[in-house]
Amino acid sequence: MNTLNLSPLLAQMQNSARIIHSLVQGLSDEQARWKPTPERWSILEVINHLWDEEIEDFRAHVEHVLERPEQPWPPINPPQWAIDRRYNERELGASIQGFVEARAESLVWLKAQSSPNWDAAAQAPFGPIRAGDVLAAWAAHDLLHTRQLVRLHFDYTAQAVAPYSTRYAGQW
Repeated sequence: MNTLNLSPLLAQMQNSARIIHSLVQGLSDEQARWKPTPERWSILEVINHLWDEEIEDFRAHVEHVLERPEQPWPPINPPQWAIDRRYNERELGASIQGFVEARAESLVWLKAQSSPNWDAAAQAPFGPIRAGDVLAAWAAHDLLHTRQLVRLHFDYTAQAVAPYSTRYAGQW
């Protein structure tokens, strides 16, 4: 059985929540809801995606693999959630607070796990996955969306300053 050093992952997840919170602090409603194109997500949609993923995807799937690996993989549909749950119509303050609180609960839950078998595996729709894989993906997922949030800030700034250009800042 492999061992997993939880401390760096939990620290990363805690830091990611702080970074994500700081990236949306003080945003106008206009910027929070702004979308570079109709098919891309707004900052508000990203935050609500993170909130739902925290509870209904990553925490639920780690728990599933650790405790009920023989049962069917709980289905998720994040792109449809954004539409059905009207992410872009929500309030940013409540959304980021929901994510931050859910993350804090997840960290408490993860720390409370007594000798988890991170090699335990379950059958997902895409093939077998271990609990440690889901946990690693959870931490990495934050980083992908942090990059997305920074890109949304960059794109918003670039369109907001038109006819001036951000070209002198460098290439994205």
